[in-house]
Amino acid sequence: MTTKFIIHYGLHFVIPFFIAFYLFKDKWKTVYLIFLFSMLVDLDHLLANPIFDKNRCSLNFHPLHSYIAIGIYFLGLFFRKTRILCSALLFHMITDYIDCYL
Repeated sequence: MTTKFIIHYGLHFVIPFFIAFYLFKDKWKTVYLIFLFSMLVDLDHLLANPIFDKNRCSLNFHPLHSYIAIGIYFLGLFFRKTRILCSALLFHMITDYIDCYL
């Protein structure tokens, strides 16, 4: 396993667990599932040709990873009903941003 692989999937699976467990103790399982389901945002990769390119940065390339989408996710932080989902989506974007530089 490469360092990039460990960092990428650690940020997608392990860190969200700790975020959910320590910041949302009473409903950590639900929050963790929301973080996991936020990875469905990667379905927009299916629109690209080729679908996977190890040298491509997802940010501002795929529609759900665009700066406009990120702005919408940020605005969602201001609404109670969308706050956790938008936090998860923004964390996903941060993870992908880090991945662009690895």
